[in-house]
Amino acid sequence: PAQCPGVWVMPRAGHGPARIPSVVSSILFVCLGNICRSPTAEGVMRRKLREAGMHEAVRVDSAGTHGWHAGAPPDHRAVAHAARRGYDLAALRARAVTAADFERFDLILAMDDDNLALLEARRHKPGRLAAHGRRHECLEVPDPYSGGPDGFETVLDLVEDACDGLLATLRLPPAA
Repeated sequence: PAQCPGVWVMPRAGHGPARIPSVVSSILFVCLGNICRSPTAEGVMRRKLREAGMHEAVRVDSAGTHGWHAGAPPDHRAVAHAARRGYDLAALRARAVTAADFERFDLILAMDDDNLALLEARRHKPGRLAAHGRRHECLEVPDPYSGGPDGFETVLDLVEDACDGLLATLRLPPAA
């Protein structure tokens, strides 16, 4: 497994993936402001679901634990780096997590421990997206907002890996 530059790493024991419900029809990705990491995860997972033919069965969204950027598009750097890998984030808009999200989403995945703690304080449903990674030993997806371009590439590397791992574990509802 690859190491995580500038990211706190712990052994996987006791830090496995979120509890996957028996059936998953909706996933919410969460970071602090919903302008870098969680919209990146949303865009990556949407494409991976489409490529797997599962896009009509699983609803994907993203939100922030704080509403500072509500209504704003993703950070222009996140959009540019994602576009280089073929992901389109341009139409996404930031929003804050709501109480209804805990009922509407089967799986809620935070990008880091701080946001996980904020979510767990409200409900016990969330888990870590990075825990689903198979090629990296990271427990968190680092916030690239205050760093340079390499941070956005790291986010994409970690999110792609974790979404691949998550996709491999999804169980869909039976076709109607």
